[in-house]
Amino acid sequence: MHWKTNRLLHLTNKKLNTSVDPKPSETHFGQHLSRAGHFIRAAFTAGPATLWLVVLLLVPLAAIGAISFMSRGDYGEIELPFTIENYKRLLGFGMLGFDSLYPIILFRSLTLGIGTALACVITGLPLAFFIARLPARFKTPALTLVVIPFWTNLLIRTYAWQILLAPESWITQFVHAIGIGKVDEPLQPSTFAVGIGMICDYLPFLVLPLYTSVEKLDWSLAEAAMDLGANRIQVFRHALLPQIMPGLFAGMILVLLPATGQFVIPDLLGGAKTVMLGNAIQQQFGQSRDWPFGSAIAFVALGLVMMGLWLYARKSQGKGEPTLL
Repeated sequence: MHWKTNRLLHLTNKKLNTSVDPKPSETHFGQHLSRAGHFIRAAFTAGPATLWLVVLLLVPLAAIGAISFMSRGDYGEIELPFTIENYKRLLGFGMLGFDSLYPIILFRSLTLGIGTALACVITGLPLAFFIARLPARFKTPALTLVVIPFWTNLLIRTYAWQILLAPESWITQFVHAIGIGKVDEPLQPSTFAVGIGMICDYLPFLVLPLYTSVEKLDWSLAEAAMDLGANRIQVFRHALLPQIMPGLFAGMILVLLPATGQFVIPDLLGGAKTVMLGNAIQQQFGQSRDWPFGSAIAFVALGLVMMGLWLYARKSQGKGEPTLL
């Protein structure tokens, strides 16, 4: 009888504990809120921002995605039927057979983005270490100098490089004086000018996240590696690089993604001789009036951006680093 009584009490307590309140509620900041209360509060707080994102971001993206599967009319109008010909054309498969124009543009843009990211790593890595090792009173002015280019519009900075790389500029005269290039020949338009403009405009995007990782370095690991006989390269590779990798990877993503779709700098400093992904999108929505094909190019560019963000999220997962998503 004793075990039957205990069993009955156990079942009764379990039933009482699992009974469902028809109107569940929680207490937050001294207020007793039901589910309806939570919904109303969320609607007033997060609702405007959510509506803003839906109307001005998700709806236009959905429209571009739908247009990318439609056809172009004889006079540039958007019309049915739905088709995947725009994406096939981007891959080089057109009505007249294979054409490598747009695959080359895509490859060229990726090459420009990757090259800019690597150049910013080479120039930004020593700069981040230099700023992190400065006395505390000098760090803020140094970081201010890094972000000063952002105080000026990108277009104005690009035009400024046209003046700095003109034939009569001191930079051009110095380069010619040391035997590089031809006399009275401007340094732009050229690939060299495009590279200089890209590094100048995107270097802060790499230095700032990299600096946050360098500042938190545990230098005792480097000292221990040197005590064990490691040289400077081995110390950097095995003791320092793993610690700064999250910030370095974040900076590379922040440089790679916008640099891949850049068209102002190659257009102005490169003499409009080379078409990039951004130029192709601008041309399709402008002179060509082929919105479906331009939407397909834009969606592929968006896919590259999302892939880069996904790779960064995978890289930083579980390391305690903030993600870009």
